[in-house]
Amino acid sequence: MNLQELRGHALAGEVDELNLISIEGGIYVLEVQMDGIAYGFTDASGKSQHMRSIEHARDVLHELPRLPFNLVHAVVHDEMCGMPDGPQDTLRVPISMNSQW
Repeated sequence: MNLQELRGHALAGEVDELNLISIEGGIYVLEVQMDGIAYGFTDASGKSQHMRSIEHARDVLHELPRLPFNLVHAVVHDEMCGMPDGPQDTLRVPISMNSQW
């Protein structure tokens, strides 16, 4: 889903939440949740758009209406080798869509 599509869904009230997922190496990707389905956020060419920081994501999303917005981190011990298979916990922290609280 690109920014134009996301904006249309957000204005129509169809977006449940946005999750900014932290990936190893200081990269973030945006996940759009609608009706229990997760959609990736893409650039104009259809490739996954990587964000450099929370502020970069806020800059990209600044024209959207306010939506529930979460920063999501994998729990480190779940990523270690030798850990048993099973559900992996994540840390979800609600954040503001803009820099000011």
